[in-house]
Amino acid sequence: MSETIFSKIINKEIPATIVYETDTVLAFKDINPVAPVHILVIPKKEIKNVNSLTGDDKDILSNMFEAVKIIVEEQGIKESGYRLVINNGKDALQSVEHLHIHIIGGKELKWPPC
Repeated sequence: MSETIFSKIINKEIPATIVYETDTVLAFKDINPVAPVHILVIPKKEIKNVNSLTGDDKDILSNMFEAVKIIVEEQGIKESGYRLVINNGKDALQSVEHLHIHIIGGKELKWPPC
């Protein structure tokens, strides 16, 4: 897989406002937030998208969702609510070919989102 902006953030080649990090997961503030809380959770392993997941990635996915639980608590949106978004592929407007979860919250969100 080709180098992405996320791999550069993982490698600390470009700055990001990191809010959570383990040896398998990194979370940072989105540079173009759509809500008061807009954080991206990414695996440190390069995984292009949901379609690229394998059975070997179970622990990484579990770690990503554990990160979500910790982050929403720290951001104070656990009880009020938040949205998780995974854009997968061109038609879903996945802009970076590296699996990521958007945590969006801190305000009342609208439905449908598009």
